[in-house]
Amino acid sequence: MVTRKVSFDCKRDKAQRRKSKTNRICKGVIINILKTFLLFFRLCMDYFVDFVLNIYWDGKNNAIPELEKKHAILMKSAVTLAEKIRKRELKSEDLVTACIERIKQVNPILNAVTDERYEDALKEAREVDKMIENGLSEEEFNKKPFLGVPFTAKESHGVKGMLFTLGIVARRDIRADEDAECVRLLRDAGAIPVAVTNVPEINKWQESNNMVFGRTNNPYNTGRTTGGSSGGEAALAAAIASPISLCSDIGGSTRMPAFFCGLFGLNPTAGYTSLKGSALRSGLDPSMASIGFVSRHCSDLAPLTKVVAGDSAPLLQLDREVSIDDIKFYYMETVRDIRVSPIRTDLRETMKKVLTKLTQRAKTTENVPKKYYHEGFNYCFNLWRHAMTKETEKFAEMLTNNNGKANGFVELGKKLIGQSQYTLAAILKLLMDLSPAVPKDWAERVTDDLREDLLSTLGTNAVLLAPSSATVAPPHVALYLRPYNFAIWGVFNVLKFPAVQVPLGLNSEGLPLGIQVVAAPKQEALCLAVAKYLEKEFGGFVPPCKVPQKD
Repeated sequence: MVTRKVSFDCKRDKAQRRKSKTNRICKGVIINILKTFLLFFRLCMDYFVDFVLNIYWDGKNNAIPELEKKHAILMKSAVTLAEKIRKRELKSEDLVTACIERIKQVNPILNAVTDERYEDALKEAREVDKMIENGLSEEEFNKKPFLGVPFTAKESHGVKGMLFTLGIVARRDIRADEDAECVRLLRDAGAIPVAVTNVPEINKWQESNNMVFGRTNNPYNTGRTTGGSSGGEAALAAAIASPISLCSDIGGSTRMPAFFCGLFGLNPTAGYTSLKGSALRSGLDPSMASIGFVSRHCSDLAPLTKVVAGDSAPLLQLDREVSIDDIKFYYMETVRDIRVSPIRTDLRETMKKVLTKLTQRAKTTENVPKKYYHEGFNYCFNLWRHAMTKETEKFAEMLTNNNGKANGFVELGKKLIGQSQYTLAAILKLLMDLSPAVPKDWAERVTDDLREDLLSTLGTNAVLLAPSSATVAPPHVALYLRPYNFAIWGVFNVLKFPAVQVPLGLNSEGLPLGIQVVAAPKQEALCLAVAKYLEKEFGGFVPPCKVPQKD
């Protein structure tokens, strides 16, 4: 009897396990069907929203002026311009004049500049020319690798004497008392500040729009966003108006505008560039943010990053010689975060073209791109949101210039009657910050697991090719309905991995395409080597306007 009972119990346990397994499979199938349906519905809604908004904005689209022959020098890289000044083939005053004249041409259309120091910049340029004329030693030139080259900076970087509003009404008339550390380092390298550019409030939105200066427009289509928060910088750089564009990145703020405006953009390994004086930071606290640049030329990114990295520059190995033949490639075609819009066809095709090119040139099976995915990418936004709790800045307090605390519900009510001094984006962030926190233990575990898995996969000789965005530059205001899409960039901030945004031509609508190239910490040289190769193979930056033909 006992044997028969045990046998019966075993059969019952097996039946229960089979039933449980069947239930799990069914539950998984149902969840996947629901996710697929939701993503399909989301994709249809995205297309519909874009269709409606494009009808509205296309009627307001204004082309930027073509580049005049006298301004053609601005097409050169910052490194080349510095060399020409050094060799006395170009005067700094002439270059700064060209930069200022071009900014004056395009800014009425782009609305990128928030303050300028044109006269002071010209005075400093003349001083540079006089110094060179009197003779400078090789050592002095080496200390100032960008001597006489003009630059612009996003307005959240303090530039002494210039407006330092961070896009908030409470700081409308405030000017910087001193240079941010990144600005100081660029000045020490000989570069000349010309203007500061538009950002969203406290750098926290995907459009460079605020209640002080308004919205910045994309030079490829002024009905489209430039991205944020370095959107003003990207707009000027793409319009061929600024040789050096100083940015920063805590959730894609360098790479997003670079992508939307057809530029290269490097976000270096977190912790190696000083944030002192940027967005009111002390520079003493650890952060996942980094100082970076957008540029029309991949060749500018390493030399400029060396400048703002200061004494930490050698640790980033930016001068490391890397052969494309020695790099291993991994790729991910999408992220499965349900908050993020599905990747559009033109961007999927762009990734395929890159993979095809790399596969064709692979000399061994080791160099053939391999697919990679980790479930951590299913939670890009939540991981970023949790990581933001470790940052020292308090958004609600900063909106008031630390004179109180903005209330999302109150501001929403005021917005409805046109009385709020904040954009809807800022108000939505205030409300989002009131939602339940992401579980700390879960977020830390998933982040650590993702970081460790990527570290072991990439090592010191591999890169990850990742989507830049779900869509090309969307129409203005469309991102209110896609507030989480930035997380495709932001997840790499969380991991503190370096990443380069690489432009890869234009789509059928004339809007920039591209991908991200990601590497393990302090492996910027790998990202840049791949970016340089892709620039050569796919043509790199494509101007949004006519440019003079080369003589």
